[in-house]
Amino acid sequence: MRSNDNDFAALDLAARLAAEYRRAVAAAPANPAVGYGEVHARFDRPVPDEGCDALDLIAELDRGARDGLRPIVAPRFYAWVNGSSHLAGVAADWLTSAWGQNCAGIPMTPAGSAVEAVAARWLLELLDLPAESSVGLVSGATIANTVGLAAARGEQLRKAGWNVEDDGLYGAPPLRVLVGADAHNTVFSGLRYLGLGEKRVERIATDDLGRMLPADLERALKGHSGPLIVIGQAGQINTGVSDPFAETAPLVHAAGGWLHVDGAFGLWARASAQHRHLLAGIEQCDSWATDGHKWLQTPYDCGFVIVRHEAAHRQAMDMQASYLTRDDRSFRHPGAYVPELSRRSRGFAAWAMMRRLGRAGVARMVEEDVRLAQVMARGMAEIPGVSVLNQPELNQFVVRFGEEHGPEVADRLTQATVDQIQRDAIAFMGTALWRGRLVMRMSVCSIATTDEDAAITIEAVRSAWARVQAAE
Repeated sequence: MRSNDNDFAALDLAARLAAEYRRAVAAAPANPAVGYGEVHARFDRPVPDEGCDALDLIAELDRGARDGLRPIVAPRFYAWVNGSSHLAGVAADWLTSAWGQNCAGIPMTPAGSAVEAVAARWLLELLDLPAESSVGLVSGATIANTVGLAAARGEQLRKAGWNVEDDGLYGAPPLRVLVGADAHNTVFSGLRYLGLGEKRVERIATDDLGRMLPADLERALKGHSGPLIVIGQAGQINTGVSDPFAETAPLVHAAGGWLHVDGAFGLWARASAQHRHLLAGIEQCDSWATDGHKWLQTPYDCGFVIVRHEAAHRQAMDMQASYLTRDDRSFRHPGAYVPELSRRSRGFAAWAMMRRLGRAGVARMVEEDVRLAQVMARGMAEIPGVSVLNQPELNQFVVRFGEEHGPEVADRLTQATVDQIQRDAIAFMGTALWRGRLVMRMSVCSIATTDEDAAITIEAVRSAWARVQAAE
């Protein structure tokens, strides 16, 4: 069925409904009005024998799904590290979808390839990372970590005389992988995908907040020889702290290893003169992973893998086929740095957000979110019976309730308080485990969050905690 006038009108209707949703989302309850089961029942039917009018289907989709949406883009969403999908990026992403450009290479989409190349260079400048680095635009930090580790795996085994891209891992020299004890689970996913194993890694001890201890790394590397990957972290998911790269990077390189950084959100501290000291020495590392849909506020999905050693990056990812022509090798071909052949042209939205905010705007956003996290942490710490376990140096902190009653009771009270906060639907937080204790985790990662939101959030915590105590 070819597009008709109503199909074009459906674009206008979708834009109107989207704008209507985004104008109202700041005041919307933090919980969906209906759950999975009800939404599923609305859509669960046999495949239709005949199609329908495009205007009708957009109206049906909005009517059936909207009240089951979690308002992730609202200003008081703190449960996970999600950006707010800034409207400038959303608008650019709409154009991207309408243009329908598969960013596999220059012949297929010259414009998509060119804009992605500029976005890649801008990213390196914003984060002040080595200009010779290559950049791949992927779906998120999980795949960015995987690609960075694939480049590391290939280069480290090549140094040992083995071509893993050609010969696989059967018979390959042993490759040692070291990781901080508080690494994020996406790192282990990447190791699984690459055949390096989730449980074979060696854990390096961390301090009370999750920073890798250089002394323990030095001990582990003493006398080491052979292929080696060490995985560091910029932004621990609960506490926001980063590894001391100025100390760890020289240790890894002295042992002949590759230091990869999972910097899903924390790497953006490099964009702020006020906070870049938290990542001192990170420019010495070999590869980095970060998200655009976190602190750059792009729409989902957008992640970046950055590799200092461009040849290793291409060797790990580049695909060759007679139909994949490379008309000019002097240009950056986007498909050489990512695992997907077919993918959307993510560079348009990434470029749009860097163009919309500029260097100063990105820095202000990071600094504001950090300041608001610190305001909220101080405010919650003043509530009797509420324990803030870390005063945030970045945008993450964790909270316990009723700690004076002992760990088991505090676990129960913390869960009850978070449940009450979610029922009240003024703000949305979630729970996590930190050092074996249940905590409420706060992630302040939205450009939409304001001082007023911070004050409302503190009062929402105070009120929920009071109700839990009253029910005891």
